[in-house]
Amino acid sequence: MLPATSKLCAAISYRHLRNMTGLRRQAAVAISQELSRLACRSPGASAWIHQVRRRSSLLSSRLEEKPFSEMEMSYIKQGEEALQKSLRILEDQDDWKTETVAGNGDKVLSKVLPGVGKVFRLEVVVDQPLDAVYGELVDNMEQMGDWNPNVKEVRILEKIGKDTVITHEKAAATPGNIVGPRDFVSVRCAKRRGSTCVLAGMSTTYGAMPEQEGFIRAENGPTCMVLRPLAGSPSQTRLTWLLSIDLKGWLPKTIINQVLSQTQVDFAKHLRQRLARPVPV
Repeated sequence: MLPATSKLCAAISYRHLRNMTGLRRQAAVAISQELSRLACRSPGASAWIHQVRRRSSLLSSRLEEKPFSEMEMSYIKQGEEALQKSLRILEDQDDWKTETVAGNGDKVLSKVLPGVGKVFRLEVVVDQPLDAVYGELVDNMEQMGDWNPNVKEVRILEKIGKDTVITHEKAAATPGNIVGPRDFVSVRCAKRRGSTCVLAGMSTTYGAMPEQEGFIRAENGPTCMVLRPLAGSPSQTRLTWLLSIDLKGWLPKTIINQVLSQTQVDFAKHLRQRLARPVPV
């Protein structure tokens, strides 16, 4: 049995055969059966064989998952692209200019990038652990309109896998708002790597959400938020928000720059207020 299993595993190592779901499932089942037989013959090895068998069972169950469609894969790739582009922008520390420094130390920087335009960078420290911030921005994403006056609504249109979502966002029509009603359709992805979380996104097209009457369809991205525990103080979170938006329409650049930088400062204030609220029992 073992030689036959080895040949089956060798077969699926070839790319054109590895893509055959049935063959991969057959390999997983064969490995599981062989491990069971070995466990019976060699009691001393049962512990590690059980561990490998458990992983094999997980693999077998994953093979039953519905594969992504071509369109879903394109959205996943867009999310990854937004993430990589955003991180490259943030990694370049040169030529950032200060736009705003609040009394509590919150800071907004900006720079102009070829082919992208002006981007804004918010740097703040939030007195809450990373998981609390992540939960509010990702798990409770659709509740953002409840606590951020600049947001009317965030709605998840589709979830793709565990990392990627398509969203529709409407900006709130606040008193004195000279920009006017805007909305966005975005692909977003959330990645956690060790103690760092990256929430990235960019505008996309989605057939089920065409342009809405009364709203100008603006574009954003690449954009991202990076969350990290504050060095030496894990109960606090350092949040970096890269913002890149084309609001469309006929608006003077001076007004756009003022609105976007103020939007970031306001966001930090409202996020702190949200996180400081009593947790319901």
